[in-house]
Amino acid sequence: MIDLHCHILPGIDDGAKTLEDSIAMARLAVAEGITHVLATPHYKNGRWTNEKEAIVQAVKLVQKELDDRGIPLTLFAGQEVRIVGELMQDIAEGRIQFIDEDNQYLMIEFPTATVPAYTDSLFFNLQKTGVTPIIVHPERNHALLKDPDILLNLIQKGALAQVTAGSYVGTFGKKIQQFSKELIAANLVHLIASDAHNVATRSFHMKDAYQKLEKEFGKERVMNFKQVTKDLINGEQISPALPTEIKKAKFLGIF
Repeated sequence: MIDLHCHILPGIDDGAKTLEDSIAMARLAVAEGITHVLATPHYKNGRWTNEKEAIVQAVKLVQKELDDRGIPLTLFAGQEVRIVGELMQDIAEGRIQFIDEDNQYLMIEFPTATVPAYTDSLFFNLQKTGVTPIIVHPERNHALLKDPDILLNLIQKGALAQVTAGSYVGTFGKKIQQFSKELIAANLVHLIASDAHNVATRSFHMKDAYQKLEKEFGKERVMNFKQVTKDLINGEQISPALPTEIKKAKFLGIF
């Protein structure tokens, strides 16, 4: 099992605080059946700026420790990039760490409450240069919860999206859990990842999420999500299913 979104590197954002925290997360990941993890510290989210070279070095240090302790987990360097107006310049200046070695796939985070007005044009510019943006945890964005058609528009134009395992199994509440299911049903998300930060309050939940996915959507959807995850890290071409509109329920009140 591959996890493409994890804050396992120590002391650089709101994920693992110490190396021992990283090791504890690694042991839990292995216990869930995870073999490979993309380490994705925050970039320019208002609190942390973890540039490519620093992330690569941190991955090497933690990987050596995992190897020395006999923990069978392989780390890759990644980045959770907060959408910013200067992103194209940051890419040109070598500050950005992509998912794959060919720099085709990039994890993009929106602010919690909004989707910036320039998102459409920025995504267009990214895709013009051969970069596919992957929107992380759209199910927890307030603007998308209110209007899923914003996400539908971006997916129709070629973006991909990743739902968080914990969201789907209910650790963020019933509303976000239900929205996660709706996004999966509408082909508006294409893979599951953990967004794990620690072993207590923000754990992996990957095993439970895949079990739930199989129960609700069948083995084929599980295989598809896992294949997309593998293809992304290998830089392969993705052919996602056509997205559909989420039909929001209309409730009739007495007033």
